[in-house]
Amino acid sequence: MYDISLVIPVYNEEKNIDLLFKSILDCGLYDKISEIIFIDDFSNDNSNKIIKHLNKSYHKIKFSKNYKNMGQSFSIYEGAKLSNSSTLLTMDGDCQNNPWDALKLIEAYFSKKEIYLVGGIRKNRKDKFIKRLSSLVANKVRKKILNDDCDDTGCALKVFDKNQFLKFPFFNGIHRFLPALFKGYNRKTLFIEVSHNKRIYGKSKYGIIDRLFVGIIDIYKVKKIIDSRKND
Repeated sequence: MYDISLVIPVYNEEKNIDLLFKSILDCGLYDKISEIIFIDDFSNDNSNKIIKHLNKSYHKIKFSKNYKNMGQSFSIYEGAKLSNSSTLLTMDGDCQNNPWDALKLIEAYFSKKEIYLVGGIRKNRKDKFIKRLSSLVANKVRKKILNDDCDDTGCALKVFDKNQFLKFPFFNGIHRFLPALFKGYNRKTLFIEVSHNKRIYGKSKYGIIDRLFVGIIDIYKVKKIIDSRKND
């Protein structure tokens, strides 16, 4: 078993939580990690009820609910603070990530020396065209400015060092810039192609403004963080 906590932010994913957890059990991921932390981002459906039910049945499951809708970055940050492990694995709660791929990332993370982050690169994304287009543009702009070596920083599947993550200055949207921040702090990163499932239930919580325009603004915020560290 690895000393690693799986953090799963969820927001109105009542039809996906049980399906996701079943796939985590089926692939053996549950047996290989220390704990699973669900962070309910103030859902207004039955997500929290379903998570509580899982918590009663499986001892490795922990959960928390945000006091209001705070977003994915805040939820991951809260999960990190609740974690008892030195390493974090993150995954979306919409069943678009494949837990089998998480096993590949974990193996790479623990087999490579001095690696602080292993990220997934989604191959053959199963998203709508406008979502893929906005991500493509934002990724190209971000990679050009920040030189973070990552073609798909928006992929939720990531394994990384918890203590280093908690040292970064927190801001809303930080989860999309972890490759740049780890590299900017001279921490080695690695990226592996992963699969991507079509969303069956629910709908995406982020639109083109979130992925493109706000993301581009955040690029300069991250560049300032990295540049200020270099000038220390």
